Amino acid sequence: MDVSSPRRLRGATLADGRVVDVVLDGETVDAVTDAVAGAPLVDGDLDLGGFLLLAAPADPHTHLDKALSWDAIRPVSGDLETAIASWTDFIRGTTEDEIRGRAVRAIERYVANGTTALRTHVDVPSEGDPARGVRAVAAARAQFAGIVDIEIVALAARDIDPARVEAALAEGADLVGGAPHLATDEDADLARLLDVAERHGVGVDIHADEALRHGDTLRLMSRRTADWTVTRTASHCVRLSMMTADELDPLLAEVAAAGIGVVANPLTNLYLQGWDDPVATPRGVAPVGRLRRAGVTTAAGGDNMRDPFNPVGRADAFETAMLLVATTHVSIDEAWDAVTDAAREVMGLPAAGPVPGRRAELLAVRADSLADAVAFAPAERIVFSRGRVVARIDSTRWMAPRAQEEAR
Repeated sequence: MDVSSPRRLRGATLADGRVVDVVLDGETVDAVTDAVAGAPLVDGDLDLGGFLLLAAPADPHTHLDKALSWDAIRPVSGDLETAIASWTDFIRGTTEDEIRGRAVRAIERYVANGTTALRTHVDVPSEGDPARGVRAVAAARAQFAGIVDIEIVALAARDIDPARVEAALAEGADLVGGAPHLATDEDADLARLLDVAERHGVGVDIHADEALRHGDTLRLMSRRTADWTVTRTASHCVRLSMMTADELDPLLAEVAAAGIGVVANPLTNLYLQGWDDPVATPRGVAPVGRLRRAGVTTAAGGDNMRDPFNPVGRADAFETAMLLVATTHVSIDEAWDAVTDAAREVMGLPAAGPVPGRRAELLAVRADSLADAVAFAPAERIVFSRGRVVARIDSTRWMAPRAQEEAR
């Protein structure tokens, strides 16, 4: 369908159960009023009767350079190091255009499902062209300008030469990232990455403590960046789920005071963690509820989508929210906040949703309630970015008549 810019969304149901009309003013929600039953549609109206209207999701942790590569690689299943080895072997023989093509297809899936903001980590290797992946993903980003906000994190290889990270920033990366917990010297590796970010005045999003029993990146980040004003994010943080309250509570107090956001990635971490624990396998997901109660801004991402790090994944925030409910025991409302409001806060984006004054980044889904939507992830959706319809999925259903009906 053509991109349209409706003036008024009619008869939408909000998460609190109210049925409303939502007036849009360009990229902003202008007003939300009780719906008038039976009022005729006029030019500029879009009928959302039967739809639940929500803030459009934001995904604060993706890997667009890796997405949709699983079929080409057919990797051996295993833990994080196994996945890294499979990916490293594959990426040596691929091209910039191939990376861009997969990234474009992945972005299309995210947008069709309702996500209008993405933060993607893109590998900066320790050898070869340091910015090949960043250029490829930046080219894909350009194709979706005005439809989806995309931030690129330069995901530095362990023990990397800082000049290679700087080359990636020069080619379009917005933040500095890496995985110090995998390095020979975790403290020194993190310091190198933070030094680069500080020199260039950019934020950081670090893969932190992505192992069940080792890693101290989050604590080191909290102490080193406590006075920074740029965005700082620690992603994964699965080791926190293995810590006792006596260990965890003081750490979370430091993290909250430092203003560091945390991003849980339930799907990929459930897949990658616990391979060495065949009995009573640990969940391997950051403790979202404990983080939230400590005052830490806590979001959630889909992470990998059908690549060596995760053979499944639907690019769908409803999947991520459902997994948070099941694995971290947060409420449905808290889980949805983690993939909408908290995700946008972690990314430094303005608030969005069907609230006056917020950005008109919206998702309408055929559902009766938020719980219904998170449980069933209905296919029928309308996606709004900056007040415009940018994607729509319609569905039909047919079922054979029930036996008792045929007998009538």
